[in-house]
Amino acid sequence: MCLLLLFLPFVFTFLLPAAVPAAVPPLQPGYYAKTCPNAELIVRDVMKKAMIREPRSGASVMRFQFHDCFVNGCDGSMLLDDTPNMLGEKLSLSNINSLRSYEVVDEIKEALETACPQIVSCADIIIMASRDAVALSGGPDWEVKLGRKDSLFASQADADDIMPSPRANASTLINLFAKYDLSVKDLVALSGSHSIGNGRCFSIVFRLYNQSDTGRPDPTIEPKYRQKLDKLCPLGGDGNVTGDLDFTPHLFDNQYFKDLVNGRGFLNSDETLYTYWKTREYVKRYSEDEEEFFKDFVEGMIKMGDLQSGRPGEIRKNCRVVNGGQPVAVVRERKVLSNYYM
Repeated sequence: MCLLLLFLPFVFTFLLPAAVPAAVPPLQPGYYAKTCPNAELIVRDVMKKAMIREPRSGASVMRFQFHDCFVNGCDGSMLLDDTPNMLGEKLSLSNINSLRSYEVVDEIKEALETACPQIVSCADIIIMASRDAVALSGGPDWEVKLGRKDSLFASQADADDIMPSPRANASTLINLFAKYDLSVKDLVALSGSHSIGNGRCFSIVFRLYNQSDTGRPDPTIEPKYRQKLDKLCPLGGDGNVTGDLDFTPHLFDNQYFKDLVNGRGFLNSDETLYTYWKTREYVKRYSEDEEEFFKDFVEGMIKMGDLQSGRPGEIRKNCRVVNGGQPVAVVRERKVLSNYYM
């Protein structure tokens, strides 16, 4: 994950589902049933074609929900291109040389605009496409709640300040997730997004050669797996070389958790889920019960999808730019956490 964070309050309050003001319409299943009845079918059809063309696009698009929702709510802000007056999220520490497949969202938006002009938001496209990426990779399918608006701006600084590092340990991640009202169970289940996809050598070289500034590798890495990673990611090598996040990188299953139990987690932030006592039991449980993992993963994705900022928004015609071309300026108040990225 690849997948699987906080924050920089602005002049608004970052709202959890129970605190969404009356001015923000509630999210609901079947939101486009009358205005764009084939919306979900269109999204899945484009996703299916994209994943046939490029299998990695499934994992890439799935992670969009994480990177969008954790930065000021699920509002499509991560899709905005930079402008002369706005540094967006695409070049943030967590996204640069990491997130990809933006063109898949462009294709989905184009198809939806043909069928139902300016009806379906880019924020909702991310939610639907993320769900479809999981289902088309052999994972669970579920009903998504829709009705989000697209943000009027994006902030590279916010993304830099909010997203966690691949070096993060489980206790840090627990505290971050808790600020979004996401539980320890949600954290571990959502980390299962790394059941599909790849990670960069950049994210693990410290584990292989200088864990905790010891000049030694992470002792929790299984020896044969470490030898494999040493060959893939030699010291001084290309940090953008990628490796599989688990042993079945194109199949959404519980292999990720089995790998963690066996000391074969790719990222430090993954393996620490097994070595830390508060998260270990969930890892063990999911490694033995795929159905329970699927159920808890879906619950976590729905909870994460409920995050909203309460800010005004729109339905963009093009997911890369706000309508009219000029992002809205927002004044920051104060910085709470900083320098986490994934």
